[in-house]
Amino acid sequence: MNVLFAASECAPFIKTGGLGDVIGALPKALKKQGVHVSVILPKFEDLPFHFKQDMRHITSIEVPVGWRQQFCGIEKLVANGITYYFLDNEYYFKRHGSYGFFDDGERFAFFSRAILEALPYLEEKPDIIHCHDWQTGLVSVLKKAHYHNHPFYQDIKTVFTIHNLRYQGVYSKTVLAELLDLSELYFNIDGLEFHGNVSYLKAGIAFSNIVTTVSPSYAEEIQTAYYGENLNGFLSKRSGDLRGIINGIDYEEYNPVTDEFLSIPFNTYDGKMENKRQLQESLNLPVNDGIPVISMVTRLVDQKGIDLILHVFHEMINQGIQFILLGTGDEQYESVFRNLADQYPNQVSVNTYFDEGLARRIYAGSDLFLMPSQFEPCGIGQLLAMRYGTLPIVRETGGLRDTVIPYNQFTDEGNGFSFTNYNAHDMLHTIEQSVGMYKSQPKRWKKLVENTMKLDFSWASSSVKYLDLYESLIPVKIR
Repeated sequence: MNVLFAASECAPFIKTGGLGDVIGALPKALKKQGVHVSVILPKFEDLPFHFKQDMRHITSIEVPVGWRQQFCGIEKLVANGITYYFLDNEYYFKRHGSYGFFDDGERFAFFSRAILEALPYLEEKPDIIHCHDWQTGLVSVLKKAHYHNHPFYQDIKTVFTIHNLRYQGVYSKTVLAELLDLSELYFNIDGLEFHGNVSYLKAGIAFSNIVTTVSPSYAEEIQTAYYGENLNGFLSKRSGDLRGIINGIDYEEYNPVTDEFLSIPFNTYDGKMENKRQLQESLNLPVNDGIPVISMVTRLVDQKGIDLILHVFHEMINQGIQFILLGTGDEQYESVFRNLADQYPNQVSVNTYFDEGLARRIYAGSDLFLMPSQFEPCGIGQLLAMRYGTLPIVRETGGLRDTVIPYNQFTDEGNGFSFTNYNAHDMLHTIEQSVGMYKSQPKRWKKLVENTMKLDFSWASSSVKYLDLYESLIPVKIR
């Protein structure tokens, strides 16, 4: 079975968030299951130079974009046993940054059409194109509209994964003719129409054979008005073809025993405490094992529950904790947190930038990891935290609900702490409980940390679920 992943980012080549982590790790896990996986990506300017040097040019083609024909170079790179294809067009991709440009609608219309035009030139014809998020949402509708009579394409199936429903790629109706060469027949409530505009994400939902999202709970939530981003009714209509499969993390890449970003690799609680001391010292916080360290590695946007934290921040600090933040986002949030760090220089460290090495040291050296999200399709942070022995405090939503089992002091079961309502004082109460346990029950805390580090949140089980899904579309079994 040949599966082609189509996405706009993939670690280690280009990554702006969790999507890049998934596209970097899931193909490797599927390869272990016997699936032949390749990945197709835009050749962004920000790709590290050494990767560009290693690429081999395959061919150049022309890609229709509405009434225009645009150049597309196809380049290839093999890494970790996976073949990666990069689609090159300097007009669309030779600029710093991946998204947020005035012509993103055109850029990713080109990318989606170029994926389809490139297929005959790839080493293996795919049985399935697995598309990810709105940037590749058009692939399935363009395949139906422009290639349905072409024998090469007729037996290719499509899977579309929603990583975050909030980001939909919505553009003016004019893109139908100008960029997509699609007739008015596709502009309807069961097609691309979305409040008078065209939604690239909705195209993927409407025309793919199967739709997935990144946790079972999120698959249920997005069919409700609160989480559905005005697509809940449409998603409910496709509920029979909608699956929720939890994301994993790459256990080879994220391994506290071999992590090159840690000066003290560890697999025990004592080793973790050494990392905590180093973290405190490096951030100019008092080095003290008895002070619980609560951390966040996050984007500073409202989705992440930042308003809850700011509402009760002083009460949090008065519990005798240290708070470490790493991340960038809305300037108003960055500014408020920097001011709080000035108010509490011995308790708060705010780092409004991103640094992978510091992120790993925070995962390794913290006691608690805070994720009070409004919504969270899956969440990677809580999985990384647990991998490094840091217990998560989460709001019970999406993938956070699916992966964090609240600690039960009577049965000693659980792997973190959680609260249900999106409410600052409910969050504060949960923080008080976890901090109280850390300070008063050190032996129980140590046992909970060590048990959590033994849990498996790798891609092993989730990749099998994807394999089952692929096999439901393609009759040939590979097991």
